Amino acid sequence: MPTVLRVGPYRFFFFSNEGDEPLHIHVRRDRALAKFWLEPVVLAESANFPAQELGMLRGLVVENHAKLVEAWHEYFSR
Repeated sequence: MPTVLRVGPYRFFFFSNEGDEPLHIHVRRDRALAKFWLEPVVLAESANFPAQELGMLRGLVVENHAKLVEAWHEYFSR
């Protein structure tokens, strides 16, 4: 589970066995979890995050998009 980014209580990561899926990132805070597609940035699924927080998280994904995509390609092209 490579962690790509940490922002406050949020950990942005992907699972190492998901390289065959389209580009995406998971975000965890405590027991809340969300998954965002990266091309384009769209919420794929979530559990235990309120809607307002999901909007803020989407903004963080957009803000860090280049870093997240680069980390995906770097990890899965090995």
